[in-house]
Amino acid sequence: MVHAGLAQPPSPNAAAAAAAHVAHKIPTGDGPYARAKHYQLVEKDLDASIAWFWKVIETGDKVDSALKDMAVVMKQRGYLSEAVDAIRSLRHLCPGKQSQESLDNILLDLYKASSRTKEEIELLKRKLRKIYLGEAFPRGKATKRARSHGRKIHVSVQQETSRVLGNLAWAYMQQRNYMAAEAVYRKAQMVDPDANKACNLALCLIEQRRLADAELVLAHVIAGAYNAGGREHAGKIVKKAEELLERIRAETGGAGGGEEAGSEDGAEADEMEELLDEVAT
Repeated sequence: MVHAGLAQPPSPNAAAAAAAHVAHKIPTGDGPYARAKHYQLVEKDLDASIAWFWKVIETGDKVDSALKDMAVVMKQRGYLSEAVDAIRSLRHLCPGKQSQESLDNILLDLYKASSRTKEEIELLKRKLRKIYLGEAFPRGKATKRARSHGRKIHVSVQQETSRVLGNLAWAYMQQRNYMAAEAVYRKAQMVDPDANKACNLALCLIEQRRLADAELVLAHVIAGAYNAGGREHAGKIVKKAEELLERIRAETGGAGGGEEAGSEDGAEADEMEELLDEVAT
């Protein structure tokens, strides 16, 4: 990416500049980071903002914020590989524990967006091990601060474990490794049961032609045995469960079976069982 010839933001009057700073939470001043944010949020010139974020990193000021913001903007522009490379090569400049966790979360989004499922799985496994080793939360604390849809929230060890397990199981489903996905979803249900993961577990069982087992899981969902996260969401989950039951009824007695697990899938499932045995519930 070319860094030379950086665009200069227009010079609005003081009142307009102040209004922009407040509306878009742009840092005050005329430094490279403020200019990068100006192009990102006001001018909507994402390539110019990327160039300015590079400038921030080169100057060594606000590297943490600049790297995270730049990776997010690169994702918006479709520069997925470049964003991954930037984080991997520059994350050593952001030694803070919280910064490293934020960069891991951005990497997970980038891996998912670019279908780099194998790397996504490996990173999720590392996050699980950190939880097990007590490295994912402040020492002695049962909760930590996190962001969800732009809001600051407190997340418990149980909630974080369940979230990571759910993402890991879904990644295995994208690989069509339903044995490993089943093992992870079952562990997630032991940690923090919910209806959506139960439906996904049932889907894993259906793909393995274990229709009776899947039907039993779905019956519990429809009976309201799991948390569904509110009335509106619960209605969608029940509809999803009913659709899966219809699929089971259509397949019952039909010819052919599901995909037979390969040796690699079985080995991966065994590895996951060992890892999950370590994760505290």
